[in-house]
Formats: sequence, structure tokens, C-alpha cells
Amino acid sequence: MINQEYMMVDGIPVPLEGEKNLLEVIRKAGIKLPTFCYHSELSIYGACRMCMVENEWGGLDAACSAQPRAGASIKTNTQRLRRYRKNILELLLANHCRDCTTCQNNNNCKLQALADRFGIEGVRFPNTADQPKLDTSSRAITRDSNKCILCGDCVRMCNEVQQVGAIDFAHRGSNMTISCAFDRPIAESNCVGCGQCAAVCPTGAIVVKNDVHKVWADLDDPNAKVTVQIAPAVRVALGRAFNLGEGENAMGKIVAALRRMGFDEVFDTSTGADLTVLEESNELLNRLATNPDMPLFTSCCPAWVRYCEQNHPELLPHVSSCKSPMQMFGAIIKAQYSTSERRQVHVAVMPCTAKKEEAARPEFAPGGHPDVDHVITTQELIHMIRESGLVFEELEAEAVDAPFAASTGAGVIFGVTGGVTEAVLRRLAGNKSPSALRAIAFEGVRGMEGVKETRILYGDRQLRIAIVSGLGNAAALIERIKAGEHYDFVEVMACPGGCVSGAGQPYVPQEQKAQRGKGLYAADLQSCLKRSEENPLMMSLYSGLLKGRVKELLHVHYAANHTAQGEE
Repeated sequence: MINQEYMMVDGIPVPLEGEKNLLEVIRKAGIKLPTFCYHSELSIYGACRMCMVENEWGGLDAACSAQPRAGASIKTNTQRLRRYRKNILELLLANHCRDCTTCQNNNNCKLQALADRFGIEGVRFPNTADQPKLDTSSRAITRDSNKCILCGDCVRMCNEVQQVGAIDFAHRGSNMTISCAFDRPIAESNCVGCGQCAAVCPTGAIVVKNDVHKVWADLDDPNAKVTVQIAPAVRVALGRAFNLGEGENAMGKIVAALRRMGFDEVFDTSTGADLTVLEESNELLNRLATNPDMPLFTSCCPAWVRYCEQNHPELLPHVSSCKSPMQMFGAIIKAQYSTSERRQVHVAVMPCTAKKEEAARPEFAPGGHPDVDHVITTQELIHMIRESGLVFEELEAEAVDAPFAASTGAGVIFGVTGGVTEAVLRRLAGNKSPSALRAIAFEGVRGMEGVKETRILYGDRQLRIAIVSGLGNAAALIERIKAGEHYDFVEVMACPGGCVSGAGQPYVPQEQKAQRGKGLYAADLQSCLKRSEENPLMMSLYSGLLKGRVKELLHVHYAANHTAQGEE
């Protein structure tokens, strides 16, 4: 007899400990059941049928939706199931582009991986795939409906987690597709460019827009001086592509790789984040003096700003006027090298697809010349490193370049949800002792939860702060604020977990993204400067390059018509 707290999986007793479906029980047994449409952070859809198992009566159950039952017995690897899965794969491949070697998701495609796993050596059915149907209208992502397998992952991410609703199922039966309203290009929809649809797409149907060729062209131009900045979250995600541990800080090797590829000077966006901390904390203090009913919302995340413009334009006056760290730093670098004899080109390596849209906004291109010329994601940088033939794991770590080499731990933690808030609190704290610094970390600002709240004593006043990641969580919080709940400061990041979970990063399940956050906090611990105001470069900038130009270079005014105006 089997103890009622157990069930049998392929003859192995597995204890039940509150798992929500059979798939979790099976994985606990050390069995990697194939799936296309299952993501732990999304609702159960059960469309792909790859995770079917045999029950004790010979019936088939979808493991992702079937409930665990004490005393039950299932099989996951019978001849019947193997044949069933191979048939599904053949049918998907019959209606799928098979030019795998030229697909951007080559070697990173679930359909390709499962076809290899199950030994699909030929497809019995004729290839009914049409020519590629590319939607390249967005600066953030590229869509190819010919590679879509209708798993619905992108639809559930856009509608459930982000609550943007830019894409959905259209038509019925064999004519079913995933499209925007009225089959319009994605750029004409209410898409905010967060790219989370691309992050969960198991094939190459939605991918990050590839701008690598533009960067190579400028690197090959002898008349161009090409500088680059690296966002904090990139350093803890790129290494996994080169056999480094998840969350390991690869910043030094990234700097070395960029120099080998021909970049003239390499900088850390954390320096721009230090500027943001100083400007945003001053803005918060000025607002507190007037006791506004609405909180100050952060402005670091371009997808959040776009979402606010489209859905809550009445909140724009309460969104910080600070440019994002990327744009602040881009403006500083362009101002620094404005007298260069060579054409100045500035590149940003970001974890985020929405940064591509942000860099192209007109208010960040004074006189028609962008402060950031190209944005590439972590994924694109990985491709460039591989194309260069560099053995990344063998590179010696190198430091970033002067004159902008100084940054603090406060700037580094910007890459994880709660990091912006913690950095601002470090700036505002009256007690600057190491123990007070450590105490801030335990005030509820850390952790990968989608919604966090904390109260901080500032002088004789208690500040109420909210931290949200994921636009669905932001939407719910906004409704609470409109209903009368008061906050003084709200940090918003569009991607669940913050920039470490950006769509431009190599995708990992939610539980592994926490390792990236820990990597940023570890980098903060190793930094000799913890607070942005301690950075000597800041005072040098304010007394030099920024003198009389703070509003011009560091601030922006977002308008309700979905564009932005440069602040006078």
C-alpha cells in the first residue's frame, strides 16, 4: 500500500507537499516533462498537450492542469506517449519554417530542442509553411507569425502579467493567429515595448529587434569614436551564456570583450544611476515640502513611462522629470566629447527592449542627434562576442575608462526591483553609519515580490513607499491610489523582478532571476562607495560639465500626447 501522502510516478513514490499540478510532482521526481505552453508565472492553458501522462486506468491527462491525487499512479514515458509527442512535433513542424540555421532563436528554441530530444529525423507531412511574415514596425521586437505554434504564452504574458493587451488570438480553427487589434502592425498598437512576450516565446515567433549590424558598421568606421555604457543588470545575466554561474558578476570580462571588439571607451551605467539618485531624491524632497496628494513615480523604466502615457496620462505630472540613467549618461558623454574630431557614436548595452524605443524618442535627440545612437540587449552582446570568436570565460577582467570610472553600490542595485528605492533612501537617511545602511536593506525594499510596501521615518515624518514590478501590479496599485490610498514615493519597473528580468536578458524561470538580484547586491557589498553622494565624480560633474546645464542634460518633461518635450 502507498502512503496517502504519496503518489507513484513511473513506479517511484513521490511525496505530495502542496504541489498545484502533476507537472510539479513529476519534476520533483527528477523527470523533465516536455512543455511549450507552461510557465509557472502564467495561468494554466494546456494547449500544447506535450505534457500528457497515462493514468492508472489508461487515460491521458495533461500534467500541467491535472491535480495531484494521493495514492494515484501515473506513467510519463510509455511507447504510446512517445509516439503521441512525436506526432505533435511533426504536425507543428509541418506548419513551421525550418530554416533553423538562419533563425535568430537557433539553439535557443524549444521546438528545435524537443525535435532533437525525440529524434525527429523527418516529417511525414508536407511543409505548409508560408513565406516569413515579418512585422518589423517596432523598435523593440520583431514578429514572424510563420514561426508561431499558438502556444499562447505571449498572449497570457501581455494580458495577465502586464495587462497591456496589445496582442491576442484572432480567428478560429486552422485560421487562428495571434495578432494586434484589426491585424495592425505592433507599432500601431498599445504595445509599450517591454518585450516580455519575446521573453516567453518558445520559438522565434517574437524575438528582440536585432541592431547588431548597425553597431558593427560604426565600429568599422575609422572616422567614428564609439563609446559604450553597460547597464547594471547585464553583468549578472550574460555570464550564463559562457558557462559562468547564474548571477555571477561578469562586468570585468564584459569590459574586456568590448575593448577587444573595438569600442574606444567603456563605461558603467551605474554612474548615470548615481546622477539619477541625486536628482530624484532632491525632487522627492521638493515635493514633500508641498504635501502633494499624489506620490512621486520613478521614471527609470521607459516601458512604464509609455504605459503611463497611454493609460494614465493624468499621472504624468507626478512622474519624475529625471531622465533614465541611460539617457542621463548618454547626454553627459555626448557633451563631454562634443569637440571630438571624429563622429561621436554612443552605444548602450541594456537588459531591456524598451530602451531601444526610449533612445529613439525625439526629446532625447537634441538637434536631431541622439544622445544614445544604438541600444543593444544582453542577448545581442552575447551574439557579438560569439561572432568575434572571443573565449569569454578566459578573458582577463578589466576596469572601465576615465573620466567616468567612479560609481557606487547604490547605482549598481538599480538593476533589481527595489534598488532605486533603496538607493534613494540611502541618500535621504540622516544616519550614514554602516549599521544604518544595513538596516535599510531590511525595511522591506528587497525581494522579488511584485508588490512591496514600506514605511520610513524621515525627520519627524513617516514616508509611505510602494515598490511594484510588472505592469499588472502597477495598474492595481494605481487604482488603489485613485481610490484614496496615500503614498509618497512609488518605484515602478515594467518587468517582473526589475531589470534583471528584462526581455533582452537570457531567459530563465522566475525562481532563478533572484540569483541575478543577489549578484547585484553582492557587487554592492564589494563596492567601497555605498551612497551616490559619496561618489567624487558627482561633485566634479556638478561643478564642471553640468554647471548651468542640469535641467538640459538630466531632466525631461513627458507630455500626454505620447511624446516628450525637452525641459527648458
